[in-house]
Amino acid sequence: MAKKQEKTNVMRILDQKKIEYSHYAYDNTKLNAEEVANALNQEVGKVFKTLVTVGKSKEHYVFVVPANKELDLKKAAKVAKEKSIEMIHQKELLPLTGYIHGGCSPIGMKKQFKTFIHKTANDYDTIYFSAGRVGNQVELPLSSLQKVIPVEVADIIKDNS
Repeated sequence: MAKKQEKTNVMRILDQKKIEYSHYAYDNTKLNAEEVANALNQEVGKVFKTLVTVGKSKEHYVFVVPANKELDLKKAAKVAKEKSIEMIHQKELLPLTGYIHGGCSPIGMKKQFKTFIHKTANDYDTIYFSAGRVGNQVELPLSSLQKVIPVEVADIIKDNS
């Protein structure tokens, strides 16, 4: 008998808000974007990663970018209206968000931080991002994500990365 997939907080929040989504579980040793996209049989641009940053003001911000791209910290600071932004240290991720590296999702963090997603999310009917646990992704339209959390669409990745 197959083991029933236990729901993540992300999935429970989506269910609670009656948002339709698809859930995918894959080999949780796959951490880089290309491996995850291949495991999901999707183009890598549809798979997004969640990055947590801190601004000069000490405010935290979340950036959701295509998994094969790099966050442009200058563009990020500009859209967040900060003098500068830097990535938080990995050891700060769990206490701050409730998520571990590789399983961070923009939905269901301990506190809702101002969140930005790269504009290419508009290019797809649906996008993939972490379901809040390593080896788990959810797929849904950007418009559905925006019904769950406030997400601003912006140009936040490095050019030619």
